[in-house]
Amino acid sequence: MTVENSATTDVGTTSRRFVRNVLWKALLLFVLLNLFFMSVDIVPWLGKVSAYNSIFPGRVRLPFGEVPERAFNLSPFSLEAMFASHELAAGSKAEDEYRVLVIGDSSVWGFLLRPEDTLTGRINSGGYETRDGRRVRAYNLGYPTTCLLKDVMLLDEAMRYDPDMVVWLVTLEAMPVGKQFASALLQHNPDRARDLIERYDLDLDPQDDRLVDLEWWQRTIWGQRRDVADLVRLQMYGVVWAATGVDQDYPEDYALRKSDLEDDESFIQFMPPQDMDEILAMDVLEAGLSVADGLPVMFVNQPIFVSDGENSDVRYNFNYPRWAYDDYLVWFEKQCTEQAWACVDVWDFVEPAEFTNTAFHMTPKGTALLASYLGDAILELAGSP
Repeated sequence: MTVENSATTDVGTTSRRFVRNVLWKALLLFVLLNLFFMSVDIVPWLGKVSAYNSIFPGRVRLPFGEVPERAFNLSPFSLEAMFASHELAAGSKAEDEYRVLVIGDSSVWGFLLRPEDTLTGRINSGGYETRDGRRVRAYNLGYPTTCLLKDVMLLDEAMRYDPDMVVWLVTLEAMPVGKQFASALLQHNPDRARDLIERYDLDLDPQDDRLVDLEWWQRTIWGQRRDVADLVRLQMYGVVWAATGVDQDYPEDYALRKSDLEDDESFIQFMPPQDMDEILAMDVLEAGLSVADGLPVMFVNQPIFVSDGENSDVRYNFNYPRWAYDDYLVWFEKQCTEQAWACVDVWDFVEPAEFTNTAFHMTPKGTALLASYLGDAILELAGSP
């Protein structure tokens, strides 16, 4: 009896010791993993691991999704994951390819447009060839939000893919100095933003409070759980992308861009008169040229909706009072002339009826018209000495 009790006690003590050791080891492993996450910044590395361009075809536009369950898409902040999922990362450039990167805002990305109806989709279906026989292949690197510095950041990442030309669609809304940190994608890549500011001596505050710097606990596994989960979900959505080609929500009904406007002359916080040289981020445009590193760059002043409704004598559309946009047109022409930039101004090129839910988003017909014009302009610039 005494022997049995002793044996039972020994077994119980051993079990408790085993459980305690397991718990201590689990805690130690958890601490070590968190220290590893904090010191290595593993999320960018994980972002490079992708099933796109191997198991699934690469996406034709950068991941962005406001309604993931209907768009089969989402908006990660990892540039590594975004580019790894894009068709640009599919492999080496073919010898007969003339590679064109198209950057800009949501009008380039293609809100409400099927992939084949986007600006790059239409350019690629146009069968353009350069004088030396290379086929023009345009890649959609547009991303929603109007912000020049965001465009430069994306271009900086894309330069590793051996482009031949950059087509940069711009508009007044993206150019004010105060708008340069307006993109959430840029805000969540503060090191990249600061690197650009330092590298090109930009007149921007590298400590702007809109830049998101993670606290120590936010760099742990728990703190980065959303980022890691987004990387996993992006891979899962690849199944549906491969099967359907759907990468955004296409609502049956949506509110049209406003035609009747307020009797308001303000542009952001500015009122006339206002010197455009004082408020526009000219140095960010120049930084984009520097990032392009000698490649031909075409600046395109993109089409806008021009209202004929109430107070259309005061404003062109919801975004632009006439005085501000007219002054910007003069400024844009002046910069293109003085800097000898390759510029295309198509601000009133598309009929008002071909705009959809904003002053910038166009129908397939309007986009096709612009693509035809820019396709010829690309060939002209590609053939320039």
